[in-house]
Amino acid sequence: MDLLAGLFTYSALALVAVSFGVGIVVGLTGMGGGALMTPALIFLGIPATAAVANDLVAAAVNKSVGAAVHWRSGSPNLALAGWLIAGSVPTAAAGAFIVRAVGGDEHGDTFVTIAIGVALLLAASTYVLRLIISLRRKGAMPSGDPAVRKVPTFLVGAVGGLLVGLTSVGSGSVIMVALLLLYPALSPVRIVGTDLLQAIPLVIAAAVGHVIVTGVDWLILLPLLIGGPVGTFLGARLASIVPQRVIRRGIVLVLTLTGLSLLDVPPVAVGIIGAGLLILGPVAWALLRERLAPTANEDPGY
Repeated sequence: MDLLAGLFTYSALALVAVSFGVGIVVGLTGMGGGALMTPALIFLGIPATAAVANDLVAAAVNKSVGAAVHWRSGSPNLALAGWLIAGSVPTAAAGAFIVRAVGGDEHGDTFVTIAIGVALLLAASTYVLRLIISLRRKGAMPSGDPAVRKVPTFLVGAVGGLLVGLTSVGSGSVIMVALLLLYPALSPVRIVGTDLLQAIPLVIAAAVGHVIVTGVDWLILLPLLIGGPVGTFLGARLASIVPQRVIRRGIVLVLTLTGLSLLDVPPVAVGIIGAGLLILGPVAWALLRERLAPTANEDPGY
């Protein structure tokens, strides 16, 4: 009864609203889940370790749904996903224990907050790289599956798993871009399907580690499970009519400024950097797009 009453508090309703908004972005673009949800929880006053733990548990549910859709369409590359999983699961499971060992009970939140700030800046960089790769691949018609590069793929999984285990950020951004770089001949739909499939055991392993170390707070987790899937469904329905390129560039701006804020960069400096990105970013992108694909209509496809 106390749990049910807790779901109708201002804090719980705010969590539902935030998870709903993040879900819309995920549904629209297929990216931004952990990178947006975890810092949002921190800014709502939730301790960083608790934010990571609860977001990972919610992500394990949401990603399973997305992967099921791609599994039915036959898009994942099973061999590639297998090597990613072999590398990512052990390091993802170790993430929470590393946080406890390095940060301790007293300084764990500080360590995780800094790690999330760095991860967000890395994620923002990979999103930009992803857009650039999409321009360079324009006109290419991938066919068939390339041979799996076992050692590099295993290492990508290990690094990505560690990043997710520490911060909950990276399964849909850093690993995705690494796959694009390692397998340029793999079609976009198979890259997305493979990334979603390998993310299930990765996120589950990371979530289990954090549940053991930190536990879950049902008053945080349940609102995430209520708002996130509904927002994701709505975003997926709107994906065909909303220009994704605008949203994706907006995500880059938000991740950059959020990462800088979590790293305690002075607000004035964050504002200046944000204004610079807002004004100069479109100009730089237009010049880059003209250089890389002067006649292409921008539609990354992944």
